[in-house]
Amino acid sequence: MSSAGSRGGSVADLARGATELLRRVAGDHVGRIAFATSLGAEDQVITDLIARTGLDIPLFTLDTGRLFPETYDLIDRTESHYGIRVRTLVPDAASVESMVAQDGVNLFLRSRDLRLRCCEVRKVVPLRRALTSLDAWICGLRQEQSVTRANLEEVGFDEVNGLARIAPLARWSGADVWTYIREREVPYNSLHDRGFPSIGCAPCTRAVVPGDDPRSGRWWWELPEQRECGLHSQAGAEGGASR
Repeated sequence: MSSAGSRGGSVADLARGATELLRRVAGDHVGRIAFATSLGAEDQVITDLIARTGLDIPLFTLDTGRLFPETYDLIDRTESHYGIRVRTLVPDAASVESMVAQDGVNLFLRSRDLRLRCCEVRKVVPLRRALTSLDAWICGLRQEQSVTRANLEEVGFDEVNGLARIAPLARWSGADVWTYIREREVPYNSLHDRGFPSIGCAPCTRAVVPGDDPRSGRWWWELPEQRECGLHSQAGAEGGASR
């Protein structure tokens, strides 16, 4: 859990601002907006804001087939806690089989290109499929998460997929996120209590030392500026925006 101080006022003020943004974009894109949740701490805050406000914003998540058991458990607990259903998208089975047959089950460890191919098949293509019917999508990115997200804006444009991308917590600190979670008793992934600030696929995520870059446990064998999966590596994201 981050110990950084608030970057944008009190958590209550930040929550009101994020809620107002969610209200506005839900109204601007009726029936054409959705929240892509990775079940991370930030995403759980956004889920809570949506549920508490009763906004008509559907939720979906990407099941790569290699998630931690704790993540699947959190999907179930989140649905029970809020009385909602989180739509789960899976990769094309034939594409996964072909990839594994050609390059092996742990291809991502051999080169960055192969790692990006795995992310493409398991995450990017399913996300692209989900976004085809939308005008805007919501994500849990924050500026301080990594060097690749330092210039992230709350409302931006996803040039790759051709729609608006909304990041309600862009200016929140890690401490803001956890204060909100504790005060509102928001369900969260138990791995966060075991040194995992950022949680993705099990083979590509490990615990980090307190105080380290929160993203340092993701694809730790690569350079920090390369640690994106392709979901957010585009204009306005790289050098400028889960799992």
